[in-house]
Order: sequence, then structure tokens, then C-alpha cells
Amino acid sequence: MLADTAAQLLFSLARRQDDGSTDASGGGGDAAAPEVPTVTIECDTGNDFDGRIGLRISAIFVILVGSLLGAMLPVILARHSKLRVGFAFFVAKYFGSGVIIATAFMHLLSPAHEALSNPCLPDGPITAYDWATGICLMTVMVMFTVELLVSRFDFFGGDHNHDVVEHDPSLDVLAKKSAAKPDTPVSGGEDHQLNDIEATAASTAAPRTSGFQGDVSYPPGGEDHLGHRREHKDDMSHTEFAAQMTGIFILEFGVLFHSIFIGLTLAVSGDEFIVLYIVLVFHQTFEGLGLGSRLATAQWPRSKAYMPYLLAGLYALSTPVAIAAGLGVRETLEPGSPQTLIINGVFDAISAGILIYTGLVELLAHEFMFNEHMRKAGLKQQLLALGCVFLGAGLMAVLAIWA
Repeated sequence: MLADTAAQLLFSLARRQDDGSTDASGGGGDAAAPEVPTVTIECDTGNDFDGRIGLRISAIFVILVGSLLGAMLPVILARHSKLRVGFAFFVAKYFGSGVIIATAFMHLLSPAHEALSNPCLPDGPITAYDWATGICLMTVMVMFTVELLVSRFDFFGGDHNHDVVEHDPSLDVLAKKSAAKPDTPVSGGEDHQLNDIEATAASTAAPRTSGFQGDVSYPPGGEDHLGHRREHKDDMSHTEFAAQMTGIFILEFGVLFHSIFIGLTLAVSGDEFIVLYIVLVFHQTFEGLGLGSRLATAQWPRSKAYMPYLLAGLYALSTPVAIAAGLGVRETLEPGSPQTLIINGVFDAISAGILIYTGLVELLAHEFMFNEHMRKAGLKQQLLALGCVFLGAGLMAVLAIWA
């Protein structure tokens, strides 16, 4: 039955094709060839600026406050002993890791692909290859190569820098709080979980390098990425400090360029300005938490104790300054021009590679796979940390719907 039905369908289709060819050539001289639909792409290189200067100026200050709060909060929590920092710092650190990873994929790599594959770009090498993914891959390889070389030089030893702070300041806070607590057992799931986090950090607060594996808030990048088992010293060597600072400055570079471009976009946006305004406030605040948590757990020489505040301040200023600059050149700024698309796409792809490597290797891998405390921690604490990572990544992924 099925064979007969199939044969009938094929026969009917063949007859229709024959009739169509006959009409077009022999019997239907007046019949015209079918028209091929054409698609016209309009490339508007201008911007959609539509006034509302007051709102755009307010965005400068609102985003400045949000960015400053996000970037400074982890640094302040880690360094001021009068604040109850244990649980809040724990959440901020792992939440920030998720934010960094989601920013790399959803807010950098995806827009880079859209910009470098835009149909308004002229035909040529830039459109003949998936450059967004390629540039991101090259950036990851360069990041690994740089870190490998720095680690290799460190194998030969180096002069100790005795000017480096010997342990994470946040651990002093936890140690003092732990000593002040009574020895009575605490009941209740949430209180027990909070005490477990703080007590673990306090137990490692003896003078030591904060890169110890047993330290719940040891700085990402404080250990070798190759061995993860090297013997730690009481002081950080010059090359170890250089490697840590290199990673932080590269992360700052990637985040700053991303923030500048989104500030320029907001300055000349049109109908979507209100939505973009609201989304970028949360976007910059969450991204600031990711950067701030990295700055807070790094070891800084006493002579450079101001550096985390300076870097956090630079991040907070990047988007507001870009908004102000965009408003100043709003008559000539062309976000849709081929040159602007290529520049945005290339820098977004580079920033994506930086944040992907930093997020996956220096944050997730170090905090979960190569942190001895986290491997031996209770299931509740592990799930709490993982939940904070998922929450940060999930919120940033949702924000990618609008920006």
C-alpha cells in the first residue's frame, strides 16, 4: 500500500513538472520565468540618539555609584575588621566568579560574533572567517603561554620580597571573631553553616601566604597552575608576585575595554535607552563584584596597599567617562560603521578570551579543584559556593537578553 501511494505521488509530481516546463517553453510563450526574491540590507551607520539629555547625564552618576559599590565592597569587607565579613565575603567571591564567566560568553563573545559577521561589513578577509571565535582562542592560548613562562622562570627561584603582606587581611578579621565567640555549640542550619565558613578561614589565619590550599579565600593565581602542589614559603617570591599582578592587570584590561564600549553604546542609544540604562546598572554592579573579589584576595605589598582601591576606582569610572565622551561626540559617533563594528568585535573577542581563561582556570579551577579545603569541605558548603557561582552566572545570562 505504501509503495503504491509513493509511486502515485512521484507520478503526480512528475506530471506537474512536465506541465510547467511545457507552459514555460512550448505552449505558454507568454509565461514569464519565476522571479527570484531579493533581500535588501539597509546599513545605517549613524546613531539613534533621540535627546533625553537629563536621563543620559543621570546615567553617568547612577552607574558610577553602582560600579563603585560593586568593585569596592569586596575590598572593604576583606580589610576592615569592624565589619562582619565572613559569610558576605564568601558569597561575594563565588558570586563574582560566576559573573566573570557569564560576562565572557554572553556579553563579550556573542556580541563580538555579531559585530564581526555583520552583513554591513565589506566583503573580504574579515567576513571570510569566524574571527570572533578565532581571536578568543588566540587570546586564551596567549594567556596560558604567558602564565607558563612566568611559572617556569619562578622554578629557578627568586629573591624574596619581604615587603609583601604575609597573609590575607580578611583572615585576621575572621580569626578575631572566632576567638571572641563562646565555645558553646551552635544549632541551626544557617548559623552552623556560617560558623563553619568563618571558623575554617580563621583556622588558617596564622602568618602564612594566603595562597595556601587550605585557605578558603586564598587568592586565585596564588598557586602554580602547573603543579598545584609546590611548597609554599612564608613570603611570596618576586616572580610569584609578578605573575599574580600580571593576571590582575590583564583582567582589568579586559573589563575596562568592555565597559568603555557599552558606555558609548548607551550614550547614543535610541528607543531602547531606558531598558539599557536599567540593565547596565545591574550589569556594572555585578561585574564590579567579580573584579572586586579578585582584587580583595590578592596579596599587595604594604607600599602598594592603595592599588586595589585604585583599580576598583578605574573600573567604576570607565563606563561613566565613556558615556560622557559619547554624549560629547554624539553628532559624529557612528556605531554601525564598518570601522566601529570591527574595533568593537576585535576588542570584545580579546576581552572574552581573557575573562574565559580567568574565570575557568584562575577562579573555578583554583577554588574548587585545587583548593584542598574546598575538596574536604562539607557538602553544604560546597553546594553553597556552587550555588553562588550559578546565581552570578545566571543573573548575568538573563541580563544578556537586553544588553
